[in-house]
Amino acid sequence: MSRRRLWVYHLVAVICSIGLVLPLYWAFVASLGVSGAPPSPSISWFPTNPQWQNYNAVFQLIPMGRYLTNSLFVVMWAVPLTFLTASLAGFSMAQLPAKLQKRLLTFTIVWLIIPNTAVWLFRFQLYQWLGLLDSHGALIAPALAASSPLFVLLYYWSFRSIPQELFEAAQIDGGSAWLVWRRIGLPMVKPTTMAVIVLTFVFYWSDFVSPTLYLNDMQKYTAPIGLQFLLQMDRVNWPILMAAAIIMIVPVLLLFLVLQRFFWHQTTLARLFDKN
Repeated sequence: MSRRRLWVYHLVAVICSIGLVLPLYWAFVASLGVSGAPPSPSISWFPTNPQWQNYNAVFQLIPMGRYLTNSLFVVMWAVPLTFLTASLAGFSMAQLPAKLQKRLLTFTIVWLIIPNTAVWLFRFQLYQWLGLLDSHGALIAPALAASSPLFVLLYYWSFRSIPQELFEAAQIDGGSAWLVWRRIGLPMVKPTTMAVIVLTFVFYWSDFVSPTLYLNDMQKYTAPIGLQFLLQMDRVNWPILMAAAIIMIVPVLLLFLVLQRFFWHQTTLARLFDKN
């Protein structure tokens, strides 16, 4: 790549990054405004009198600490279970005969396009029969089925991109399917695992519908419900609402910053396969 093209590439990347970061920064600036005051009609890069107590007010108005703890409890169970079930399902699909792979792939795509609203009633009746209603088990249960067909497809495509000779050689040496999945398959799809972890975390962390449908005890509500409580208390108190939104966004950003270095592994791995 020439130096000029490299400069253009970095310039475009910087512009795109600024476009993605600016809304988050403006939300942070809005969270430091005077409580109850209308939003500024002009762009404010930083308030002259930042109201840091808005963040403390969020925890005073509602039990946000408990709601955040409940959300963390849900994601701490849902993320590992989703990783386990989705990776096993994707690996199993990739090892099947081509004809059966196509059938399962078609079924998975069809299941993916079915709207979630179509299964709400069925899930409610199933959870009621299992005694999971009004418990965090109802929020975690979808992780036992990989949470979303998309995660299975991501793993399937990743395992399919790995030369099958590696798996066959391990099986010839006496490796079991479990050993091949754990020792050979998973280390080579780390970027997919990181992506699934982030997407699953966001999926359960921001889930508003499931707690609304399956929980009755206010002490078991999660952070999105708390954000809705603040909205119902005062719909025009933008600083408090933005402060609560920033509180919910920070864990997602921290998780992505911690895991983003693993995504670079995908480029290195793809180049290695291309050379071979």
